[in-house]
Amino acid sequence: MAEVTLTNITKRFGEFTAVDNVSMGIEDGKFTVLVGPSGCGKTTTLRMVAGLEEVTAGEIKIGERVVNRVPPKDRDIAMVFQNYALYPHMDVYNNMAFGLKLRKTPKAQIMERVHEAAELLGIEEKLKSKPRELSGGQRQRVAVGRAIVRKPKVFLFDEPLSNLDAKLRVQMRTELEELHSKLQTTTIYVTHDQVEAMTLGDRIAVMKDGVIQQYDAPKETYDHPKNQFVAGFIGSPAMNFLPAAVSRNGDRYILSGREFRIAVPASRAVEALPEKVVLGVRPEDLRGPVDSPENALPVTVSVKEQLGHTLLVYGYVDEVQVVASLDPRQEVEADSIIHLKPNIDTLHIFDEESLDTLV
Repeated sequence: MAEVTLTNITKRFGEFTAVDNVSMGIEDGKFTVLVGPSGCGKTTTLRMVAGLEEVTAGEIKIGERVVNRVPPKDRDIAMVFQNYALYPHMDVYNNMAFGLKLRKTPKAQIMERVHEAAELLGIEEKLKSKPRELSGGQRQRVAVGRAIVRKPKVFLFDEPLSNLDAKLRVQMRTELEELHSKLQTTTIYVTHDQVEAMTLGDRIAVMKDGVIQQYDAPKETYDHPKNQFVAGFIGSPAMNFLPAAVSRNGDRYILSGREFRIAVPASRAVEALPEKVVLGVRPEDLRGPVDSPENALPVTVSVKEQLGHTLLVYGYVDEVQVVASLDPRQEVEADSIIHLKPNIDTLHIFDEESLDTLV
């Protein structure tokens, strides 16, 4: 195992900057997730760590060794790809053993490692099968097994679950979590799925336009996003954002839209709020319907979705679409106006211009 350190990493393709001055330290044995929308630079960052892309500027270290000019095969890493990259003419055993054979590992040691990994992943009975005879989940286990047998210092995963159906994704996510707890190998995992990021990562790096917006523990990222982008990307359904004007009334700030007034204790703000802000409230932090409009959002309901464990209500406040996650036993009618009360303690307030978090 080894720590991975990225220092001011930049990657340019001609005039286009795919990764812009990224720095992060990935602790030995920790599971770190790079997450963000398509084109944010997360896979390019991973490929630079793997040695599949050259670094335009900056330094990558695995352990104490700078690896910028070290070939991928000599970096002591193992990568699991989105499309599994299995050899169709080889059975499972030989797919898993292939890398070890290239390294001229003794035959007995190869057999021991392959059977050990197959047992860990529950695919021992599939060792003589060809990839075409396997399900998507089994192919994914083979790809992971091929990485495990090499016993690398670092595992690299590039959206490994994106080709699986929803139910299998959840199952494989749990298996990867259990696998990491057993192996404790330093892991860098790329995904666009924020649920995967939140559930798998010891730390997550949220990326946008080649820049890390926040690098933190999952709960810290959820509870204390550094800007509006992070707040909107992490959380499902996404956070609601409402433009608001700010006024002061004694020891409270009053956040006002055309249809609402929300009072927030001034003590929550580290410094004075500007005249215009963006109010952020998560769907699960809306309570109601309530009878009084005081400190509540008047939502004109458009659509409701009964999911069993929650009732999702979609509607509009000040012509801005919002969503609320309510008690499924609530009776809510489409086209009605309901008042939903935000949890004042978990409200987020963003600067209208910089989009940075103020509260």
